[in-house]
Amino acid sequence: MPTLNRPITGSIVAMVTPMRPDQSVDYPALRRLVDWHIAEGTDCVGVVGTTGESPTLSQQEHCEIIRVAVDQAAGRVPIMAGCGSNCTAEAIDLAKFAQSVGAACHLQVVPYYNKPTQDGLFQHFCAIANAVDLPMVLYNVPSRTVADLAVDTVLRLARIAGIVGIKEATGNMDRALWLIREAPQGFAVYSGDDPTAVALMLCGGHGNISVSANVAPKLMHQLCKAALSGEVVSAMNLQFQLMPLHKNLFVQANPIPVKWAMERLGLCGGTLRLPLTPMDEAFEAVLDDALRVTGLL
Repeated sequence: MPTLNRPITGSIVAMVTPMRPDQSVDYPALRRLVDWHIAEGTDCVGVVGTTGESPTLSQQEHCEIIRVAVDQAAGRVPIMAGCGSNCTAEAIDLAKFAQSVGAACHLQVVPYYNKPTQDGLFQHFCAIANAVDLPMVLYNVPSRTVADLAVDTVLRLARIAGIVGIKEATGNMDRALWLIREAPQGFAVYSGDDPTAVALMLCGGHGNISVSANVAPKLMHQLCKAALSGEVVSAMNLQFQLMPLHKNLFVQANPIPVKWAMERLGLCGGTLRLPLTPMDEAFEAVLDDALRVTGLL
């Protein structure tokens, strides 16, 4: 079972999937975003996760986005490929594809809608790890999946070969600290919650899988670098600067606001796929203000 030479650390963007007005995937824009993130200092590009609208992508599109991202990055930064599914067999197929095209690792979300037991979750992730020779990062986001991957289950999984980390997106620092304290050496704990990411990293976490990094990659890279180096004052100053962005990128369901912000900044179009719809006009002024006070406009 191959492993990463060392855990991926720093700012990992949970990147949007750019789309044309007709809702087709905009692959040239995807390539431009990968290049832009590399130039801005993003440490790892995560594709086809929740922010990438994975639930509405066909399997062919899902795979092509991973392939294009790996191709465009060309080894300059690692690609973390979202391969999660509530169907174990589909998750295995996606992860095998990610491995075949050169992704550095795959992100596996807790199966949604099915509401599996903790043993079912354990067996799901073990089955994927046993079937695919590519490092796996678990992804716990119960606000989306309903099912919650318990700390004890994570610690059992952390001892399985090939499972190398977790994106902990609950914002619950108590459980994050237990994971950091109890997980075996080499198991990475990443924040999946921008408002609490600094605290997690200062307490021994490995990085931040970030929505805010879609529009502020340089600032997020600087923040992660400072936090991982224990530079508390610098990290907190950057966090205070970014707080309006963290808050207002969630005025509606992610990725509705961040796609609006990216179009506002000229980074890509703001098109979303149904059932997601464009951001309500009532929120435009507050998000525009957040971009300005953060220094992005």
